[in-house]
Amino acid sequence: MPLDFTAIDFETANSSSASACSVGLIKVRAGRVVDRTGWLIQPPLGHDEFFEWNTRIHGLRAADVVGAAGWAEQLPDLVEFAGSDHLVAHNAGFDMGVIRAACAATGLPCPDFSYLCSLQVARKTYHLDSYRLPVAAMAAGFEDFHHHDARADAEACAAIIIHAARRHDASTISELAAATAARVGRIGTAVAA
Repeated sequence: MPLDFTAIDFETANSSSASACSVGLIKVRAGRVVDRTGWLIQPPLGHDEFFEWNTRIHGLRAADVVGAAGWAEQLPDLVEFAGSDHLVAHNAGFDMGVIRAACAATGLPCPDFSYLCSLQVARKTYHLDSYRLPVAAMAAGFEDFHHHDARADAEACAAIIIHAARRHDASTISELAAATAARVGRIGTAVAA
């Protein structure tokens, strides 16, 4: 089975995990980027205030998402793009938390996905002073991207996984997880207790 996965990154409007305001998705097949997409999201009511702190990080404001579809309208597109892939994210707990919280805030069942954290993989692959996304991406040879742009961050995450898989001679996400002692997690209704 080849190195196939979808890298994902969210930006949020505020401290609520449900406040997704943008997403970036990168599709990888056999260790190569084959598709990329991303879009703005209108956060759900009650989670739609844009905090100054978040805006300073990613540059997005409430006016930027006016007219954007909401989570409920866009979740099917996200699921369709990712298909049955493992999701990969840098600090995956955050991004998987966004999916769970945004689904809960909109009354939708959380889709079922397996996921791997590129931060965990980077910690077992590189010897760095910091494992923040820009630093780990640079170690993977992916430089000069616009950090906190969701699509650019997802592409940086994909670069880390592709490079790490080569270094560990891993041909699948499962092999890479085993080689780096990183946990393959699961989200969705199948894991709800």
